[in-house]
Amino acid sequence: MTMTGQDADAIRALQGLEDGRSSVRLRAALAVGTTPDPRFVDKLVERCAIEPEFFVRDMLTWALTRHPVSLTLPGLLREVRSERAQARSQALHTLSKIGDRQAWPAITRALLSDADDEVARSAWRAAVVLVPEGEEAGLAAVLATQLGRGERETQLSLSRALVALGEVVLPALRAAATAPSRRVRTHALATERLLRDPDAGFEFAIEEAKRIVALGGSGQEGR
Repeated sequence: MTMTGQDADAIRALQGLEDGRSSVRLRAALAVGTTPDPRFVDKLVERCAIEPEFFVRDMLTWALTRHPVSLTLPGLLREVRSERAQARSQALHTLSKIGDRQAWPAITRALLSDADDEVARSAWRAAVVLVPEGEEAGLAAVLATQLGRGERETQLSLSRALVALGEVVLPALRAAATAPSRRVRTHALATERLLRDPDAGFEFAIEEAKRIVALGGSGQEGR
């Protein structure tokens, strides 16, 4: 069988995704996304799990969004159950970019509370995009269990996810504002401030919340 020019281009692109130079991998991912081909999908998903460079991973995600959902969804749904944290995180990130709500059942409570912060952050972002109408309050209740978690970047990601859901999150935030943990109360109050005033800025909201908690936040003191 004679190889066509298109076949040769496909082989070069697939080989380029595994090149030792990140610039070559980036160009290969761009080429794959520019000329979508079903033969690329499995390799793109596979590469997302191991690609070390953020900007290349982002291009891989873009390339996947250029292919039909019917081809990309099965592989991505397998990856969110992977034992490899990067595979879970990048698959969730890609699902959030594709935005097809068929993926919603894959956003489990286990992923929303994943021990790996990057996986959890990706799950929060994906959940906000994919949550079906009417299920926002349930999602807010699960997200609220993560209040107080991690350092600034993780807390900011969670606050952004909660704020994106809108006022439906208020009952969960107000319940968390009476939690025994000082960190949880502070994060809940800061998130509510951001919901009321998106321009306040996270640092300001956190400092204000710390003052409120120090002056008489309810519940026992603790971490």
